[in-house]
Amino acid sequence: MEKIIQIDGRDICFRATAAIPRLYRIKFGRDIMQDMKDIQQAVEKAQNGEEPIPVKLLEVFENVAYLMARHAAADMPEHSVEEWLDGFDTFSIYEVFPELMELWRANNTTLVDSKKKRTR
Repeated sequence: MEKIIQIDGRDICFRATAAIPRLYRIKFGRDIMQDMKDIQQAVEKAQNGEEPIPVKLLEVFENVAYLMARHAAADMPEHSVEEWLDGFDTFSIYEVFPELMELWRANNTTLVDSKKKRTR
């Protein structure tokens, strides 16, 4: 699935497929499932005024965003997260993460009914 998100006045395409967890694990050595959950909890706490988002989770969010953007545009000239982020004046986790989470959830939703039927 793909989604275009406007960031800093530019339309950026993001893509989430079944390959993302593997690509993320290979590139960053982390589990994207757990990281997305941790980011979501941190964003919710920050929006409720409980505590700020830890810097480590901001970095994790940037990694996720970069990988999904790179997956959508394999020919992008930026070859690192830092190069990619340098192309933006602003990059708000509060604006971008909900959109990426929606894309992530849509990609993980089962679209087909189970073919196996349990009968007793």
